[in-house]
Amino acid sequence: MTARRMRFVDVTTRDGHQSLWATRMTNAMILPIARHMDKVGFDWINLEGGAVFDVCVRFLNEDPWERMRLVAERVHRTPVDIMTRGQSLFTFRFFADDVVELTIRRIRANGMHRITVYDALNDTRNLALSVRVGREEGLHVCAGLVYTHSPVHTDAYYQQVTRELVALGADSVMIKDPSGLLLPERVKTLVPALKAVVGSVPLELHSHSQSGMAEPCYLEAARLGIDIIHTASEPLAGGASLPSTEYCRKHLEREGIESRLSPDGLAVMTDYFTGVAKRHGFPIAVPHRFNPALYRHQVPGGMISNLRSDLKRMGIEDREEEILEEAEQVRMDLGYPILVSPFAQFVITQSMLNVLGKERYRTIPDEVRRYVLGHYGRLACEVDPGVADRVFAGTSTPAEPFTGRAGELIPPALPALREERGPFDSDDDLLLAAFYSDPELAGVREARRQPGARHVPDASPLSQLLTGLRETPPGSDISVERPGVRVRVVR
Repeated sequence: MTARRMRFVDVTTRDGHQSLWATRMTNAMILPIARHMDKVGFDWINLEGGAVFDVCVRFLNEDPWERMRLVAERVHRTPVDIMTRGQSLFTFRFFADDVVELTIRRIRANGMHRITVYDALNDTRNLALSVRVGREEGLHVCAGLVYTHSPVHTDAYYQQVTRELVALGADSVMIKDPSGLLLPERVKTLVPALKAVVGSVPLELHSHSQSGMAEPCYLEAARLGIDIIHTASEPLAGGASLPSTEYCRKHLEREGIESRLSPDGLAVMTDYFTGVAKRHGFPIAVPHRFNPALYRHQVPGGMISNLRSDLKRMGIEDREEEILEEAEQVRMDLGYPILVSPFAQFVITQSMLNVLGKERYRTIPDEVRRYVLGHYGRLACEVDPGVADRVFAGTSTPAEPFTGRAGELIPPALPALREERGPFDSDDDLLLAAFYSDPELAGVREARRQPGARHVPDASPLSQLLTGLRETPPGSDISVERPGVRVRVVR
């Protein structure tokens, strides 16, 4: 009898440092270990997504597209994965369809092999475009459903979301548990329920260790037939991050579930990232104890850290528990949005306004209004009528909830962007301009001008080819090749 094999997605260079190191891992920290990671035996390496793309631009002055290309040059055996938030891609804004489509095509052109897409509301209409374009580009498309605990997020609810993701054409379906709310007892019902409807499509599990329960959930899910798990190297695993690859490999092997991971290769990664942590003053992950309060407010660890910083800056640290208790109520009032970006930020902002203001919901941010009006997608259940009345009363014109696909509300963006801020050296730069203002891109542009900096604008091989035709004599063999793109002309 052939032993069953578990497949692994390594998240060290994406969710590991996003969860534990404030997303501050640079190219200089990633590239020296990239070739080694390619040989360890992972099935995929998750490189960017979530806050990583955004932090590259805003804080590290690094081009996130260039990071993809640099890794693609070094990693050849292991497919590399990029995660997006569906219609909102890498930021909190929702983008036009033409921006979403070009982004997915550029991910492939820059040498990536897989996209993982999810929608914070589990409105699968917000994923349809990404799935379609990803499949057209030959990418493996993993479509995620976001897990939470509430009266409406039942196993039957998640079965329906899974059916819709499979119908879209997802190559695999992921359970994404951003706050680490899964318990082994729920795994025992949820995983079989999803396996019953997913058919032959592989099922993945991505759960944070925030509650201290992700590791036992992984082992239980493996017994129940989960196909793929997301893990991190030991120094960047546990706590607010995901379970340790070493831990999962060892204990699954004892259960008779094999992997193709090299224990020696994993040990080299552990030594390397431990060294990175020591050199740069980053914390080594420590396990979290089970915290029942997490299951009430459900706020992810990173969001709590940001909240504490904000409260300390305002001199009101003593209001933290009050705000987290209010977040529990706000979430109920708003129809149980899942506390993952951007809705975790929306709920915490509304909670702070309610606690620090004179009256609950006296002030409602525009983002919360748009959420209630359906501009981000289909809600899991109805908003509290009193809150909804305040939202509708606060609009300048009579408003009805929008029931269509969120992307339909946004006109095409790229033609105007080319006219107003172009010309651009590449489609990658065009997309950076779609995501960020010129002042926000100033750091990246300045870094490119530094001695020794490398920037290869490869989004337009055709324009490079035309330049070559103009500058070379007849009979020349002109070739333009970049990750995912090759054009050759004999003149």
